Amino acid sequence: MLQKDGFFRRREEGQFRQTQPITPAPAPAANAAPALSETTTTTATPRVEPRADERKEAKLVVGPDIKMKGVEINDCDTLVVEGRMEATLDARVLEITQHGVFHGTIAVDNAEIHGRFEGELTVRKQLIIQGTGKVSGKIRYAKIKIEEGAEVSGEIAVLEKSQSGAAVTSSRRVSNG
Repeated sequence: MLQKDGFFRRREEGQFRQTQPITPAPAPAANAAPALSETTTTTATPRVEPRADERKEAKLVVGPDIKMKGVEINDCDTLVVEGRMEATLDARVLEITQHGVFHGTIAVDNAEIHGRFEGELTVRKQLIIQGTGKVSGKIRYAKIKIEEGAEVSGEIAVLEKSQSGAAVTSSRRVSNG
């Protein structure tokens, strides 16, 4: 078993010293940081708060050779599935690429499916199924666009506009393809 201390000790002893010299610079930087924070604590807080409110997009990409099973994904803005995935997801955007496969339960604002989806899909705004897409299971949507060549089967229902996905207005069993 490799111990962390042993690995890092070898590096410091000179194994990698020729390509990456070690400099004793951290001591002055450590002394400078407290002085800076002491002088700017009251003025830095208002400038930092707007940045803290701004959140970068949380995007998860499941690559083409990746297989994930049995996960629950939360706080994800965009999920791109290029591989195979079995999960429960609540996000803003879902994209399943042409070779991507998703099995499970999804609740999203927008979904674009080029590959395969099997399970329970709730799309609060718009569902787009491309010509290469195959969707089966329980499908609920506010708006839908199905391109020629796409395959859709299962229970399909339209969400009520007033409740943004909380209730279903009509339901029908459809098999296409």
